[in-house]
Amino acid sequence: MRPEIASARPVATPAGRPPARHGWLPALAVLLAALIAMLVVAAAGLWAAGAADLPKGAFPPVVLATVVTAVGGTVELSGDAGELARTNAGLTVVPLSVTLVGALVAAGGFLRPLRHRAVAGAGELAGWAARIAVLWLLALIGLAFGARHTFAVDVGSGVLSDLTDALDAAPRAGFTTDVPLTAAFGLLWLAGILLLALLVSRGAPLPGRLLRFQASVRPAAYAMVVLVLGYVVLALVIALVTMVTRGHAGETLAVVLLGLPNLAWLALTLGLGATWKGRIDGPFGLPVPKVLAEVLRTPDVSTLNLRTVTAHDGRWWWLAWVAGVLLLAAAFLMAARSPARIRAWQHALHLAVALALTMLTLCLTGRISAHYGLSLLGIGDLGGNLSGELLLEPVLWSAVGLGALWGLVAGFLGALLARPVHRRGEVAASAARGLPGDSDRPWRLTAPSGAGRPDSPRGAGGSRAARYRTWPCAGR
Repeated sequence: MRPEIASARPVATPAGRPPARHGWLPALAVLLAALIAMLVVAAAGLWAAGAADLPKGAFPPVVLATVVTAVGGTVELSGDAGELARTNAGLTVVPLSVTLVGALVAAGGFLRPLRHRAVAGAGELAGWAARIAVLWLLALIGLAFGARHTFAVDVGSGVLSDLTDALDAAPRAGFTTDVPLTAAFGLLWLAGILLLALLVSRGAPLPGRLLRFQASVRPAAYAMVVLVLGYVVLALVIALVTMVTRGHAGETLAVVLLGLPNLAWLALTLGLGATWKGRIDGPFGLPVPKVLAEVLRTPDVSTLNLRTVTAHDGRWWWLAWVAGVLLLAAAFLMAARSPARIRAWQHALHLAVALALTMLTLCLTGRISAHYGLSLLGIGDLGGNLSGELLLEPVLWSAVGLGALWGLVAGFLGALLARPVHRRGEVAASAARGLPGDSDRPWRLTAPSGAGRPDSPRGAGGSRAARYRTWPCAGR
């Protein structure tokens, strides 16, 4: 058989027609699916947390604000307490359960029309992504204008209540959104999701000029996605077991629907040796295991890492063991999905870069900062249940450095473990000898249109060599 090299043009459909253009209606379907999924998850999580009882119709704006923060938007808190008092508040947190659901739905919708393609033009991919981005921008603006509300703060009864009534200083708090920043960060979020989808999916087409990079980028990106999703699945199993054995179904459901990845990925970073700085003060709390809350609830900012956690309970060394095992499994998966020509030290470098970027992303999205306080006559916070602080910040560059170090070790070991596994390029290299650049792509037999049909020039009795050709499966 005479092998033929596939061109860098998009692959035609089985009927010989060019691939269908991606119009506005499919883009609208992708947008609506992702938006509805995020709204449903956010509403269910807030309902489980008791937010449905918020006064004066605050629940819908709170749901919209949750979705805004989930895609990187900015929600600003504000408040006052009449002429003689002021409230100050701030909140920085990303509900990563809502973020993850929206990312998975948007990525799946973006990739669906591109299935069964080996190569796609850069213009085609950019046009398809641009249609989704335009509609997403309009949706972001609508969400930003809808996520605004102000409501009164209950100070209870007693002297403080009488004082605020006498001074006409009933505290009020509210939230609003920064529309330009929400639009900018929301578009960056969407761009990152679509780019990651192209990098991770083995069946997604790439422009011909980028095919040379897929052997080094795609297996590592896929392994990191499997690692972080594996942690979420493990955390979900633990949460369900806890809900069944210890009760508190509403609280557990709220954590699952709003912040499960926050906890799962915090455990991943701690298991890999990262350090966080944090503090819990006042009425605030974190839905974390008791030992983590004990470490953070101190008068000053405390250090949260494996050393401080295991000082309270030595059993928490399991975080390091789980991180090591799952990372090694991800490294093995990366090597098994890579072409056979990639060497062990190259696997180590690929995983080091991928894990360093993953640690950077998890640390940036896992930060939490919250503060609320009420002051009268400009004299400090009143304390009690009317002020508090919650802080959780990573020591960023040490986490990134540890990720790179872990990636080097795990990548090399994973490559050694994957050596007995048959990988792409081992059989193809001998069959395609003399064809440079195709040894890392599998070959398949395809029948040209008309071959084997009675009306074909070759007829139904054409030779087997005439009826079949070999094509390299670029990008598969």
